[in-house]
Amino acid sequence: MNSVAKTKARERLRGIWAATLTPFRGDHAVDEDGWRRNLRHWYGPLGIRGLFVNGKQGEFSSMTVAERKRSAQIAVEEAAAYGGGVMVSCSDQSLDTVLELAQHAQDIGADHIVVHTPLLYFGAHSDDTLYEYYRHIAAQVDLGVVLWNQPPDCGYLLQPDLCLRLAQIPNVVAIKYSVPRETYAALSRLAGDSLIVSTSNEEEWLDNILELGWQVYLCSTPPYLLQTAADRRMHEYTELAMKGETVKARAVHASLNPVRQALKSSRPPGKAAAHQKYWQELLGQVGGAVRRPLLALTDAEKAAMRAAFEACGLKTGAARALA
Repeated sequence: MNSVAKTKARERLRGIWAATLTPFRGDHAVDEDGWRRNLRHWYGPLGIRGLFVNGKQGEFSSMTVAERKRSAQIAVEEAAAYGGGVMVSCSDQSLDTVLELAQHAQDIGADHIVVHTPLLYFGAHSDDTLYEYYRHIAAQVDLGVVLWNQPPDCGYLLQPDLCLRLAQIPNVVAIKYSVPRETYAALSRLAGDSLIVSTSNEEEWLDNILELGWQVYLCSTPPYLLQTAADRRMHEYTELAMKGETVKARAVHASLNPVRQALKSSRPPGKAAAHQKYWQELLGQVGGAVRRPLLALTDAEKAAMRAAFEACGLKTGAARALA
């Protein structure tokens, strides 16, 4: 099925897109200056093609609707200078809030919206319930709508056959499918041009380009945690793979293993947001505090992270100039 939204998505949803963390100051207000600095770094020196803002990584559940709107507005403003894309997460348990944020995203000129599968009770996650949920949202906007399913968070899998049914909605354009590889690979092969399929697992991104013909990485924090202005190996292996230079791409991809391991091994249980924000600070980006109920790092946890960071082999160079 062809539509304006689907055509635009095929053109715009390419390369590496990252899911953003929201910087909060010590008083837990949104750090707007820090947010702008990060956006300029991500779109500029890192060359990230697009950003997924106000998602779970961005702690949207602890933000007010006004804060989410302001964050999205700033992202669109900063993206304009670089020709970058903006995908706004409108996910919420309140459908009214989803629709309010979706309309706002359209009004400010965002490229796409993304909406997570809702948390439903008493077995209400039937195919018809979910289809009608997304059909209703998509009918309210002209923007491309990106589906998002992460079963551990909502409690159920958006089955591939339902994804194909949803793909028939003219402005449903893509899915961030946080599921095992065999499941998203099956959907990718079945969907063809009707739905852009992607997932957040950076380690599998290379194989997904080479074996599944994927065009976009949607999306998590690795594009700005594994890379600096002086060391853009994720970008490098992506470009090599898309040019068909498989051997070179695999070598660059493998060279990032010490950085990946440093990130994983230094992450305290239950502190993913605080861990990633402190890693940002080690890179010279603006990390900042987390909001309750999330927990901050201890001094000992920070010390372990610094040791892992210093040993991982990531070149910092120009990135540290942002500090």
